[in-house]
Amino acid sequence: MLALTIYISFAGALVLAMMPRAAAAIVRVIALAVAVIGLAVALMSFVAAGAQGPVAVADVAWIPAMGIRYTLAADGISRVLVLLTGLAAVAGILFSWNIGDKEGDRANEFFAFFLALIGGVYGVFLSVDVFLLFVFYEIAIVPKYFLIAIWGSTRCEYGAMKLALYSFAGSAMVLIGLLAAYATAGSHTMNLQALAQYPFPISFQMWAFPLVFTGFAILAGMWPFHTWAPTGHVAAPTAASMLLAGVVMKLGAYGCLRVAMTLFPHGLDPWGFSVLGIDSWRTVFALFAVIGILYGAVVALVQNDFKFVIGYSSVSHMGLVLLGLLTLTQIGIDGAVLQMFSHGILAGLLFATVGRIVYERTHTRDLGILSRLQLGKAMPFAAWLFVIAGMASMGLPGFSGFVAEVQVLVGAWRAFPWFAVLAGLGIVIGVAYTWRAMQRVFFSDLPAIDSSGASVPIPEYEPVTWAEKTGVILLTGTSLVIGLYPRLLLDVIAPAVQAMPHVLLTGGRQ
Repeated sequence: MLALTIYISFAGALVLAMMPRAAAAIVRVIALAVAVIGLAVALMSFVAAGAQGPVAVADVAWIPAMGIRYTLAADGISRVLVLLTGLAAVAGILFSWNIGDKEGDRANEFFAFFLALIGGVYGVFLSVDVFLLFVFYEIAIVPKYFLIAIWGSTRCEYGAMKLALYSFAGSAMVLIGLLAAYATAGSHTMNLQALAQYPFPISFQMWAFPLVFTGFAILAGMWPFHTWAPTGHVAAPTAASMLLAGVVMKLGAYGCLRVAMTLFPHGLDPWGFSVLGIDSWRTVFALFAVIGILYGAVVALVQNDFKFVIGYSSVSHMGLVLLGLLTLTQIGIDGAVLQMFSHGILAGLLFATVGRIVYERTHTRDLGILSRLQLGKAMPFAAWLFVIAGMASMGLPGFSGFVAEVQVLVGAWRAFPWFAVLAGLGIVIGVAYTWRAMQRVFFSDLPAIDSSGASVPIPEYEPVTWAEKTGVILLTGTSLVIGLYPRLLLDVIAPAVQAMPHVLLTGGRQ
């Protein structure tokens, strides 16, 4: 049944691409209907499968000469991320409901690219054949480029090209590693589980692991390859920003776990020597993750562009995901997967607030200008929404981020105690930049003035629409439900992590 999420997304994209540009209202309804069906299928599969092991979805010969098959399956990790994709898709369309209101919006093309991107993401999370996974991975990159380049703002073509070049560079690294694994195994299969059982020589894994891990981690926003992320977030339209931070960056982290760490576990082993305490690729990438947590948080703290604040916060939060994966502990990896889900929901909510509700009404993202617009009084809904989303992003108890971050920190403490301390410092800085942005944009005491310095009355803005309110309820409600009852996801994630081949959950390999 889960395969339907892929097929209906691509079918919807094809239908919308053939519709006339003038039929914006019908286009939006079709796009929303397709996304809602995808979410309903993901939710029904999640509830029906529970904590069961991998469930086969489809298995058909595709390129017999190379043993490549169209094989889809889902375990707990896949089902959680497919559910996240469904939620992000519906919310993204709701927050894009104004696309098509203006002449030249090309609503049919926008939503066609949007659904094609969603179909590619569903495909990555469900693919068992690594070649098929790579194909869906590439499919997701192309619509992302057009969404930013055509409907974006603020150096959109530069942002789109930068994102595409980084993504394709990472993809090339992944492809080289996968082809090398295929040739070395000589088993004429690209099935992930079959390849994972092949005893690749340790010397092979020592170069294949960092190659493939880095290739995927580029899309996850790992420092120092993160620079595409804030630029892309700022350049993208609201819905694309939501998908970029909400699900596309998760493709990178998912590939790190599902492919690099599963196929080449001995690439995480110590080298046999130490340089300044660094003795393995595992320590190198954990260090990169911690630098990303701190760097993203500090840069977000000094940004004056509202969207850049959220963009760099995503780099920081994705650092937590990568650190959790590299702990190689059950609790750390569980926390990392939960953090993927939580950040996907909360990043979508924050980008929707900044990009759609604030920017498209005030036409500025400059914190200095926003601090003089009295938005706390002019847009009370947006103010309280950002307070809630900000508190959830800070990791306040009661929201999904709290449980995820605690689990990652506990896992990191067992594997890298000093890194856990530094990651905790990054979370504290996260509170500071969120509080700073919240205070300046919505609760500033500065008087409202115009460009000449004269006092002006509090401006009136377009009321928040039903579509925006529905999207807010969907994302906020999901974060609260998971925050208050995290077992809903953890009971599904934990068995899947335990069942992963070759991932040794021994509390660290040092």
